[in-house]
Amino acid sequence: MNFAHRPTLAARWLGRVDYEDGLVFQQRLREGTRSHLLLLEHPHVYTMGVRTDPSHLLVDPASVRATACWTDRGGDITYHGPGQLVGYPIIDVPVGPDSTPSYVHNLESSIIKLLGDYGIDAYTLAEYPGVWVGPTDAPRKIAAIGVKLSRGRSMHGFALNVHTDLGMFDHIIPCGIADKAVTSMEAEGVRASVAQVARAYASRFAEAFCFDDLDYQGVDAVDKVETVSGEQLHGDTSVASRLNQRLVKAGFAFDTAVAYVSRKPEWLRSEVHLGQEYRSLKHLVQDLNLVTVCEEAGCPNIYECWKDGTATFMINGERCTRACGFCLVDTSKPLPLDPTEPRHVAEAVSVLGLNFAVVTAVARDDLSDGGAQAFAETIRQIRELNRGCSIEVLIPDFKGDHGALETVLQARPDVLNHNLETVLRLHRAVRPSANYVRSLTVLARAKDFGLTTKSGLIVGMGESIAELKSVMRDIRSVGVDILTVGQYLRPTRHHLPVSRYYHPDEFRELRDYAMSLGFRYVEASPLARSSYHARQGSDAAAGALA
Repeated sequence: MNFAHRPTLAARWLGRVDYEDGLVFQQRLREGTRSHLLLLEHPHVYTMGVRTDPSHLLVDPASVRATACWTDRGGDITYHGPGQLVGYPIIDVPVGPDSTPSYVHNLESSIIKLLGDYGIDAYTLAEYPGVWVGPTDAPRKIAAIGVKLSRGRSMHGFALNVHTDLGMFDHIIPCGIADKAVTSMEAEGVRASVAQVARAYASRFAEAFCFDDLDYQGVDAVDKVETVSGEQLHGDTSVASRLNQRLVKAGFAFDTAVAYVSRKPEWLRSEVHLGQEYRSLKHLVQDLNLVTVCEEAGCPNIYECWKDGTATFMINGERCTRACGFCLVDTSKPLPLDPTEPRHVAEAVSVLGLNFAVVTAVARDDLSDGGAQAFAETIRQIRELNRGCSIEVLIPDFKGDHGALETVLQARPDVLNHNLETVLRLHRAVRPSANYVRSLTVLARAKDFGLTTKSGLIVGMGESIAELKSVMRDIRSVGVDILTVGQYLRPTRHHLPVSRYYHPDEFRELRDYAMSLGFRYVEASPLARSSYHARQGSDAAAGALA
């Protein structure tokens, strides 16, 4: 099978990802044309392929703190869990009578070469898919393979045991093979982290499938950080210690950080307009007991937007259950929801005469639905009082609760926004309670539901231009229509340091690159924020999609 002269492979080491989120992510990527290799770990889960005999699951998964999931890949039952490298290639595969066996052979060969790099002799067995080690008369399976090829695109892939708990295989008949043992790299005498093996495998896969270029990105930059020294902090002891730990693990260069007291460039200074429009909206917000993210997050565009009579309303209170490293919103214990809030937001939209309303919220992980019902009710109330008004919602990830997300999707906002905020390497440092794949899955599900989708990035938190381009490609790969890119401004000494201030010319270059990827609208400028020029973005996307 000829795989010669392929363009870039986007390989991503994603860390721990829920199985269903990984599946949705794969399904969305398969609809595109780019080549991807997703490398990750799953929480404890038993997955059953299309040929699985249910009797091969020997226990109630809950009894061993696992879940079970039927899936559309080939093969029988297998186990995924911590310490195991799972690889999901989403690439074009030439269609032909031998497509599947040839593809599987290439996959097996790439794993065998990887294991050889670690000094492990491995081989295949003609009668069984997968990769094996040990004597051929008593083989031990070290990697399982189960794939799906459809319309010339691949899904699913392999599971390589690195330092897996092999006892979890005792609760199934692995791959339906009762008389063969299972092993791991660790059991074969090799000690390595899953992250290290993932990075090494990405190169082997790119070589096996003839990719000319490898775009590899991964969570964090080092495997483990015991302590953060004063030298690493470069004297900035004001940043919270946990945040420091995450930043060092992500490879943040403290010696290049902008001093908190440094003077901002001229292009980052916004004008103050305390005119009648600003004062009127301020009084209206106070009279209706509403909260705006404009005030709570210290948005630099508040005077411009309020002068134009527009605001982004923040529902579900003003206290967030998360502590993102860049955000100024209060993180003290949340108060009970105000049941009148959705109506008051609708009344404010009516008084202002808005034809485009933006609604966001703090994260409310303390609520059973994460605050999803309040989003849906606010959408309904705005439409009841303001016929013809378009609505954009900027939502949290609801901790991956698909039912909560479905509640918002069923209310059918005109634009669904969920921000990824930063690049993969920095994600754990910047958004410790979030997950890169979970966020992309939120956007993928919204797109599959038929909604216009939007996401945003903040720059100046330690990322590179190459990483920014990679995250833009990831966002676009799940079908997102609108993108915002703005400069990070450190709210206090206790928040993330600023790595640097981007020049307006760099924002123009980022916008041009994003537009070349197929986004319908891109707002990229030093003071751009999620809801800045939201109506223009919605109109542009609607026009492009019409």
